[in-house]
Amino acid sequence: MHLTDEVRDALADRRPVVALESTIIAHGLPRPRNLEVAAELEDIVRSAGAVPATVAVLDGIPHAGLGGAQLERIASDDTVRKLTVRDLAPAAALGASGATTVAATAFLAARAGIGVFATGGLGGVHRRWTEAQDESADLRLLAETRIAVVCAGVKSILDVPATLQRLETLGVTVLGYGTAEFPGFYLRTSGEPVEWTVRTPAEVAAVLGAQRDLGVPPSAVIVANPVPAAEQLDPVVHDAVLADALREADRRGVRGQAITPFLLGYLTEHTRGASLEANLAAVRGNVRLAAEIAVHSGA
Repeated sequence: MHLTDEVRDALADRRPVVALESTIIAHGLPRPRNLEVAAELEDIVRSAGAVPATVAVLDGIPHAGLGGAQLERIASDDTVRKLTVRDLAPAAALGASGATTVAATAFLAARAGIGVFATGGLGGVHRRWTEAQDESADLRLLAETRIAVVCAGVKSILDVPATLQRLETLGVTVLGYGTAEFPGFYLRTSGEPVEWTVRTPAEVAAVLGAQRDLGVPPSAVIVANPVPAAEQLDPVVHDAVLADALREADRRGVRGQAITPFLLGYLTEHTRGASLEANLAAVRGNVRLAAEIAVHSGA
């Protein structure tokens, strides 16, 4: 794995580092805004006193930390693939380049020694799981990887109750940040409760420290951070558009890996970009909180 000098020095000196995923840059935003957002998120980390480490694979080599030209390549190169954990070995062997998903970013970040990771929303159990058994690779990887993941919950297109049940079964700790309800990605709440609420970065850092001290089996700690109330998507609009999107997916026969990008794209189009803005508001808040947690935990 290649680390930038900045990331390597910070880890060696035990200064705080925050991992950032690259899929949002390569596949989640239109150009040229994607590159602007990538730089903005790194600036947020630095302004909080931590070092950003955007994770990606370039020419078969995993990177934790990207230079300006490398960020631009991820943002502009049409050949950049989307890589989850199962794709890392083929990408390395064949010299491919790709943006990393939540699972791949968490794996590579933990391997580099980075303890805190910020993203938008996690993957999870898909609706109608009994028909297709469709579940994100994020869940199993998080059950096996000791890292704090700051997110706005799971994507609201998923089966949230089933995802929370699956996380419980896998032994993954879920903390609500300033809330007793699990966030709904674009929305402040999914309506589902969480068992543990934390209110400060110091409390999150204390949980991470206790996890290490107790020696519990390696697994992630999910810090579920709601999108700011003023920036959430209108819940009525969200529910109506999502219902339309699910019906349209059925009509077109969209299944498997195609369902998530289809539903997210439908939401973006039919909310006239409001869902995308809510997503970005959530990501900014998650990145800021992750940096604060890293500073408090020495991660």
